[in-house]
Amino acid sequence: MDTQKIFTALSDPTRRIVLEALKGKPRTVADIASQVPVSRPAVSQHLKILQEAGLVKVRAQGTRRFYSLRREGLDALRKYIDGFWEDVLASYAANILKTNIDKSDETDRTQEK
Repeated sequence: MDTQKIFTALSDPTRRIVLEALKGKPRTVADIASQVPVSRPAVSQHLKILQEAGLVKVRAQGTRRFYSLRREGLDALRKYIDGFWEDVLASYAANILKTNIDKSDETDRTQEK
């Protein structure tokens, strides 16, 4: 999954609103347009970009098209962000270990006196 496409797609506030509108259930363009301050054609364009980024999928049902979240796209985004979180936790653990070693050394020096 191309995280650059995902971040580019999510860089637009309206697209984030459109994506959030899909949280509960699949929706049509008309359903989404009723919740956002843009026209139906604009919603369609935003959905196209979200779909190209792998965040949204579409299912035709008769003459209607239902858009829903694509979990795999969200998983790719989560894995990317988790990589940073793992670095933060490792850094935190190293800092705690260093602090404990420093305190232990200080205690040893105090007891030697």
